[in-house]
Amino acid sequence: MSAVTERRTRGENDDSGTGGSGGSGGTGEIPAGQGRRLHPVTPWRRTWAPLAGLGAVAAQNVQNLDDWTSSLGLLRLALLLLALVLCAAGYGYLSWRVTRYLVTDTELRIRTGLLFRRSAHLRLDRIQAIDVSRPMLARLLGVAKLKMDVVGSSASDELAYLSEAEAVRLRAELLARAAGIAPEAATTAGEAPAHELYQVDTPTLIRSLALLGTGWGLLAVALGVTSLVWWGSDSIVAAVLAGLPLLAGAWQSSLGAFLTQYGWTVSESPDGLRLDHGLLQRDHATVPPGRVQAVRLVEPLLWRRRGWVRVELDVAGAGNEGGLLVPVATRQLAAALVGRILPDVDIPAALAAINPAPGRARWAFPVGRVGYGHGVTESVFVARHGRLRRVHELVPHAKVQSVRMTQGPWAQRLGLAHIHVDHGADGTASARLQDAGYVAAEVAAQAERSRVGRRAAAPERWLTG
Repeated sequence: MSAVTERRTRGENDDSGTGGSGGSGGTGEIPAGQGRRLHPVTPWRRTWAPLAGLGAVAAQNVQNLDDWTSSLGLLRLALLLLALVLCAAGYGYLSWRVTRYLVTDTELRIRTGLLFRRSAHLRLDRIQAIDVSRPMLARLLGVAKLKMDVVGSSASDELAYLSEAEAVRLRAELLARAAGIAPEAATTAGEAPAHELYQVDTPTLIRSLALLGTGWGLLAVALGVTSLVWWGSDSIVAAVLAGLPLLAGAWQSSLGAFLTQYGWTVSESPDGLRLDHGLLQRDHATVPPGRVQAVRLVEPLLWRRRGWVRVELDVAGAGNEGGLLVPVATRQLAAALVGRILPDVDIPAALAAINPAPGRARWAFPVGRVGYGHGVTESVFVARHGRLRRVHELVPHAKVQSVRMTQGPWAQRLGLAHIHVDHGADGTASARLQDAGYVAAEVAAQAERSRVGRRAAAPERWLTG
């Protein structure tokens, strides 16, 4: 059985009543009279969409707005907007009526779709992460979104929205069932206790974002581009449209990042490391034990004097997009946090084992070769790259799926080669411009380390209890 099964059929309204968690139906669908509906505020979640679309059309035709307004009149315009909102709310209500979820002994079933039915079957033993998200408006209404990542599925299924109490209760039940707790005990297991390890203080977060310089640089470029377009075209609309992408990037890397990373807290529980963060939207995520495939330590140039690093993770099933463990921390603290999820990885020893690229690599990459390096310890493969933004990639030997050597014509002439290791999160760590003889021997040695590491690796199971 696959991790997620989808069936698309013509759907009709289902007026059956709500029900609780229960057994499974013979056909795999949610049986009539069973399953639970989402929170009653859910139908309003996309009511803003037609208004946003209308606003986009108006922004592209701003010169015709006066003609449209005068021809329609304010009263007709207001009635048109009201009709759009009511239509969107009506569609949302009917979609809410046919959306249900049900927890069985082996899977979570979600049925959605008004015109086209979608039935998602999420095997509990394949769920790798369950996160609780509380956007600003949802927090005011006392509701939350539950998001599930499943091994073998490229998309994430979600339940939006549930009451906050129901979201926390359901998350605890799913984790308990995934850990193998008996179904009758899982419903009352409750959320596992956690204790706080580290919280990013606000002054440090502000200074770290300011020292990145990305936001300031994009803002300066946006102002310059906007001014040039305005001067060249004499159109404020064209100038704003030209600068919007850059302004969006400046926002995302400065104020947007601050709002997202505010109050970043790392706690430890039997489920794994829990991450809570956000000023306007509060998010609650868990780094599952055993699912971390690789770790990246990112050190921007202006952070190094302060000893700060950013810790990113690649988690199995999430592709190479990975996730963020902590936005800023000292090297010592970062090493301690990584040790909580990868106990066998010694960060200081791994960094000390790195050897730089040979001197002749300057003929292949005169500037960037200074940042290249490679090292190996008993537990981890390490690759380094970047001169201004230095990045260390660490892949435990047990997580390496394949190892290979590549060599272009110029590198072959210089006696250089690259070594690449692929891990279970569809990512690759590469040590570039190393001595070719060393790389050839290292490929064979790394393959043997990976075989030994996989035999000794602990099972990848949730540890709720």
